[in-house]
Order: sequence, then C-alpha cells, then structure tokens
Amino acid sequence: MAIKDDIMADLKQAMKDKDKDRLRVLRSLKSNLLEREISERKEGEATLSDEQSIEVLMKAAKQRKESIEQFEKGDRDDLAESEKAELEIIQSYLPEMLSEDEIRDIAREKIEELGAGDMSDMGQVMGVMMSELKGKAEGSLVSKVVKEELS
Repeated sequence: MAIKDDIMADLKQAMKDKDKDRLRVLRSLKSNLLEREISERKEGEATLSDEQSIEVLMKAAKQRKESIEQFEKGDRDDLAESEKAELEIIQSYLPEMLSEDEIRDIAREKIEELGAGDMSDMGQVMGVMMSELKGKAEGSLVSKVVKEELS
C-alpha cells in the first residue's frame, strides 16, 4: 500500500476513534500531500510516488524538529512536547533512516571514489551523496558527516 493510502486509511480510523491529536497531524499531512500533488500536475491528474510522498513527510518532520528546537530555546516545553508527539506520528510513516555511522561509511566510500581531498570538493561529494541517500537520511546530517570527513 502506498504511503498516501496508509495516511488516508489512518485518517479515517483516527476519525472513528476520535483521536484528535492524531487526526490533526494526519489532516496536515494529507493537506501537504495534496498540495504537492497539485503542484506536480501538468495535464489532468497526477499521483505522487512513494518517493515524492517521503519528501513531503521529511519536510514536515524537519519543520517539527526546527519548531521543537525553537520552543525549547524559548522554555516552552508544553509546545515542544506537542511538536514531539506530532513528529513521532510523522516518523511512523517514514522508512528507517540511516545511522550516522552508516552515512559516514558511505561518505568515505564516495570521497575515495571521487578522489575528493578537501572542502573545495564538498559540493561534488554532497551531490552524489544526496542523490543516493534521498529519503534515507537527512541532508543536515549528511552535510555534517561529509564536512567532518573532508576536514
């Protein structure tokens, strides 16, 4: 079953269960997915692939993480907890992300393949890494690892 279909089925179940928090998050995700679907339309209808759906979910997860960080800086633990709960729901639809060690191994391999030696090669390495790890790792973590490996 496609990710979008899973979200729609869970949305219906959350309505039946009267789970307001989960319902709010799923409605938000549905809206984000429909927005992306509309932007992808050229002529007629368009359906999102799982890869495109994952991009939408990763963006939503990133927004929640940034909000959590800001709320914690502002000593708004109540709002941070709410965002953490939303993030947990979003992450349940995302595939398992690679660990930092796994990313580091891939980065070392790509750096060696490309013959990269210093920070001037970072753009080249990041391009290859992100095309390979799209939907499997966050860009900020990949960037951090590549910087460390090129330093």
